[in-house]
Amino acid sequence: MKLTFLGSTSEDGKCPTLYETETGDIVVQGYQLTDPEALAQLRNVLPGETFVVVPRDLLTRFTPKV
Repeated sequence: MKLTFLGSTSEDGKCPTLYETETGDIVVQGYQLTDPEALAQLRNVLPGETFVVVPRDLLTRFTPKV
């Protein structure tokens, strides 16, 4: 799978960061959601899934327009 760097709101090269796959899907690099109260509210969690906190500014600044 080929990834294209879309952008980051981090100024020191850390996460969060967005990438786009060759099929147009978005890959998110970020800090894992670990808050037990928040995790308890998630629905339909499948094996292998994880949850990443994404600042709204990152999504609105770098997500490709469809």
